[in-house]
Amino acid sequence: MDADLKSYFDAIPHTALMARVKEKVADGQVLGLLAAFLTAKVMETAKGWTPEEGTPQGAVISPLLANLYLDPLDQLMARARYQMVRYADDFVILCRSEAEARPTLERVQGWTAEAGLRLHPDKTRIVDATQRGGFDFLGYHFERGYRWPRQKSLDKFKDTIRAKTRRCNGQSLRAIIVDLNRTLQGWFEYFKQSHKPTFADLDRWVRKRLRSILRQRRGRHGGARGWDNVQWPPAFFAGLGLSLVAARASACQSSRR
Repeated sequence: MDADLKSYFDAIPHTALMARVKEKVADGQVLGLLAAFLTAKVMETAKGWTPEEGTPQGAVISPLLANLYLDPLDQLMARARYQMVRYADDFVILCRSEAEARPTLERVQGWTAEAGLRLHPDKTRIVDATQRGGFDFLGYHFERGYRWPRQKSLDKFKDTIRAKTRRCNGQSLRAIIVDLNRTLQGWFEYFKQSHKPTFADLDRWVRKRLRSILRQRRGRHGGARGWDNVQWPPAFFAGLGLSLVAARASACQSSRR
């Protein structure tokens, strides 16, 4: 069961949320500060209004309040022995069959309705993750026992790399790779659990971008191809510290120790 709460941060009822907070916090000043935080006026197109529900998105305490409000759902699923994985308002519930998933969905729908929330009708679905199609969760795509970055995550990653590897980039190749590695290393740390071919495919794509820069500097036009791959082989870039495949091999070796 792949679930999505419709406009969650905008829909949390203030009264019910403060009641949950009071179960955990007794300090009157803290409660007063939170109440003022929730009801702070919002300016929009020069008009002010006071929200009656929801928590301000982007505010540092909103994720904490959101988690606190959904804690009873976590407890309900645990008591029912459902395997739920949740991060803020995104969650999946792992079931053995569609027959098991259907009543699970109904139970979650009942709880969210009582809590003043609503499951998104289009984004909440029951998925057979052993078949083609799968589901996306927290940046990953899960399908047939494998996981890899979802398409939106890949697109965002490639847009960032494109901006750093334009053919008109005037930096030295070594400087470009140093800059690239800041992005690659951070991206890898999050997506290193991906299916192995993911990294080889992206390595090839990044190397092609860099070969096009080198080709341009030799006075040749167009994208990298043919002889460029021989002139600047994978080992050339690996020697400069650019290789997601090598990073994955190192991470796998460390995990076996």
